[in-house]
Amino acid sequence: MEEKSNDPLHGKTLEMILTDLVALYGWDEMSKKIRINCFSFEPSIKSSLSFLRKTPWARQKVEVLYVWSIKKIAKMKLDAGAHSPATQIPPPSKTS
Repeated sequence: MEEKSNDPLHGKTLEMILTDLVALYGWDEMSKKIRINCFSFEPSIKSSLSFLRKTPWARQKVEVLYVWSIKKIAKMKLDAGAHSPATQIPPPSKTS
């Protein structure tokens, strides 16, 4: 029997974590929460990933913010899924 990991970061790539955080907070709020230049000046996922992979202290701050934000991210994804056309039920058709 396989054991389930209690680590909330298990199976999450840095790109997934960063993408979720940017979707939740946006770059402006991210730069206020974690004061690093790659979030403040011409931010992008690519440049931020490059910096975070080389800078352990900054990566740790991003991972901590992600863990603190997991419930908000899950709610955001659930709300976004509820509004997608695939999950909406069409109105009943009127046949005469």
